[in-house]
Amino acid sequence: MSTVIAFIVIFGALVFFHELGHFIFAKRAGILCREFAIGMGPKVFSHQKGETTYTIRLLPIGGFVRMAGEDPEMVEIKPGYRIGLLFDKNGQATKLILNNKEKYPNCRIVEVEYADIEKDLIIKGYPEDDDENLQTFTIHPKAVIVENGVASQIAPLDRQFASKTLGQRFMAIFAGPMMNFVLAFVVFIIIALLQGVPTNDPKLGEITSDGAAKAAGLQKGDIVQSIDGSEISSWSDVVEIIRKNPNEKLDFSIVRNGKEMDISVTPNEKTVEGKKMGIIGVYSPVEKSPVQAVTAGAKETYFWTTQIFVMLGKLVTGQFSIDALSGPVGIYVSTDEVAKSGIFYLMKWAGILSINLGIMNLLPIPALDGGRLMFFAVEAVRGKPIDRQKEGMVHFIGFALLMLLMLVVTWNDIQRFFLK
Repeated sequence: MSTVIAFIVIFGALVFFHELGHFIFAKRAGILCREFAIGMGPKVFSHQKGETTYTIRLLPIGGFVRMAGEDPEMVEIKPGYRIGLLFDKNGQATKLILNNKEKYPNCRIVEVEYADIEKDLIIKGYPEDDDENLQTFTIHPKAVIVENGVASQIAPLDRQFASKTLGQRFMAIFAGPMMNFVLAFVVFIIIALLQGVPTNDPKLGEITSDGAAKAAGLQKGDIVQSIDGSEISSWSDVVEIIRKNPNEKLDFSIVRNGKEMDISVTPNEKTVEGKKMGIIGVYSPVEKSPVQAVTAGAKETYFWTTQIFVMLGKLVTGQFSIDALSGPVGIYVSTDEVAKSGIFYLMKWAGILSINLGIMNLLPIPALDGGRLMFFAVEAVRGKPIDRQKEGMVHFIGFALLMLLMLVVTWNDIQRFFLK
């Protein structure tokens, strides 16, 4: 059960912050965001606040922010329609009721002659109580269309995604992956603040309860001056000598609370990648400093970013096969293994996954953020956008192929972990 909770929390955080990036920059650009969703498929939870519906959906394979203008806009009000209008105190129509008008006894019934709910925001028609005189009704910019009892806010052109500048659209899309890198950076900073940042001082850090150092009487904070007569100036010197001498007694000269002491330690033997080395059960010294934590967070983010790009390069060049990829099932199993090592390892795993999600979404693949950014780059070169229908078809095909890849990867994960 703890693994399930950890997986849900990590997945939810990664998707939430990714979509939050899209949401924040879309709202800053003035784009109407109809829905903020975590997950895909059927709705499990839904809450309306302001202009946006916040939903949690059944399938843990992503999320989305539905921006006005990205899909065909709702209902077209055609000449001949009989609709009901409700007005505010300024005489602007705030509700356009398409059916079940009997539920709104105060609405004014109008037979539409002309309607523009995107640009001019007007409806011209003949009111039921004055069917000989054509009248013009102004629509409020935040009016809603009510059909079958469901209200949907209209989206004037200036609230639609396509009406924004190239820079605004770019940032609304780029901000999703960007937030994944920001999240990883923050997580790594928090780890460094809580655990401390390793230093190269010749001082002993945490002592394990079952190691040779504990058995010999070494303590956290002991400053190592020399080992077997060799002068020690850094933690790297301590590690090097210990690793080279498994099962060999070493004479440590240390300073503890201002007093010099000599303690003999015999490193235990450990085999790593076929090589034997000595260990005594001591962690490196750490420093808890906000400045050091920020630096460590940046270094960790950079390191894992480069590592993931190296792995991608090997996948492209054929050094890794598709079997090396993991989907939700593989990530769940890995999360289970990491969770056994403690909260800090789990936090680090979340940071690595966040970077991975950010990079994957920046790849120039149709249906992903990187694919959309690629179309923006083409638009910048051409000076005009690519036909929306053609772009939409490319993204649709890309999405279908991604879903197919997801199925293949998930089946591979199931075979690897549960059917072997």
